[in-house]
Amino acid sequence: MSIEVLYAFGNPYVGVFVTASEKWALIPESAPDKVELAIRRSLGAEVVRATIGESPLLGILCVINSKGLLLGNLVKEEEVDRIRKAVGDALVVDVLDEIRENALGNMILTNDSTAIVSPLIPPPARTKIADTLDVEVVQMKLGGSNFVGALGVATNRGVLLSPILSDDEVNTLISLMKVPKGGIGTVNRGNVFVKSGVVANSRGALVGFDTTGIEMMRIQASLF
Repeated sequence: MSIEVLYAFGNPYVGVFVTASEKWALIPESAPDKVELAIRRSLGAEVVRATIGESPLLGILCVINSKGLLLGNLVKEEEVDRIRKAVGDALVVDVLDEIRENALGNMILTNDSTAIVSPLIPPPARTKIADTLDVEVVQMKLGGSNFVGALGVATNRGVLLSPILSDDEVNTLISLMKVPKGGIGTVNRGNVFVKSGVVANSRGALVGFDTTGIEMMRIQASLF
């Protein structure tokens, strides 16, 4: 397990640009080589360079676990084809076009067991989420917010959650996501939208360069 500070993209919001599972990570086509090297070193994941709707904001516009990858509806057909070619049969790749919203990373919190999805996501989309990611789907708000994905980072070992959640919510999420531990924390000097500054799997994590030592301790305690 390692937590590595990533200096890239001109800002500390690594989770906005990068998304990862146990086996795969998506990074912007324009990302510097050091991002790919950091992912291989700290997360042990294979790297795919991609865009979604010509945007580098991959952490916002898709959601991934070990079984599947769901892309927001801004994605172009040729972008889907490139991703499918890169991952082959290792991942089910699909587009969640049953909803108008495209910021899937802000609306879905998932690991390999469970997806917590926003109340804004309708039933047909929930079915596709369950089928593509091969998970149980639970629809709920977190901390009174519909943007459940922005408020957490989940792996198969733990879940890091925003301090706007109650203790009861944290305990509920630990149970629902079938992980042995979890906790609250912030990133990048107090940002409560923890997804924006952390990319993690069960092997390690990358954090934004404004993340403090105390915040990294909380991340380690919650995820590892």
